[in-house]
Amino acid sequence: MKKLSFLFAIFGFLTFGAASAADITLYYSPFCPHCHHARDFFVNRIVYEYPKLRVVQVNVTDQANLPKFQDVLEKCGYESGGVPVIVVGDKCFQGYADFMQQDLRDAVEVDLSDSDKQTAAENKKAMDENAEEFKKKHSDRQEAITEYSAAADRAQQDEKKNSVASPAYFYALLIVLIAALAFVLVRKDKNKKK
Repeated sequence: MKKLSFLFAIFGFLTFGAASAADITLYYSPFCPHCHHARDFFVNRIVYEYPKLRVVQVNVTDQANLPKFQDVLEKCGYESGGVPVIVVGDKCFQGYADFMQQDLRDAVEVDLSDSDKQTAAENKKAMDENAEEFKKKHSDRQEAITEYSAAADRAQQDEKKNSVASPAYFYALLIVLIAALAFVLVRKDKNKKK
């Protein structure tokens, strides 16, 4: 029976994943000074503090991105289209000022484990001591920042639709394999008891 519990635990982990930092989506305008300050905070600070964090930037002056922006305004309950709008997990922020930095960190940490929070605290301390040196050592963190493009997203969705290897097939196969393995293990245990 312990083997079955172990199998279901692995299946749950594979299906749902482990808890990680809440990702950030920043809706901005290139002409907005508050947006520049928010982008600076995310690009030069917070992505270094949280190694699992991803930041997606959405330029709302790109007409193709407007439907996504309108959706988030509705989701967040904002009536004005003022930017920046920052979405961290399920939490929304409109506007940006330096005093919001801890609130943003708190929103990122909602689903983090204690060890991930400890790592973030250590990284923050290292950034406070020597930001340039820390950023050089962890230059790969800039890859965690991406620019959203509705046109590229549509092309990617079209490609996924045309893809033969769908995630649904993968998960169906995974379930069948786990069920077969469980059947074999149960049968093997019954044969040992005889």
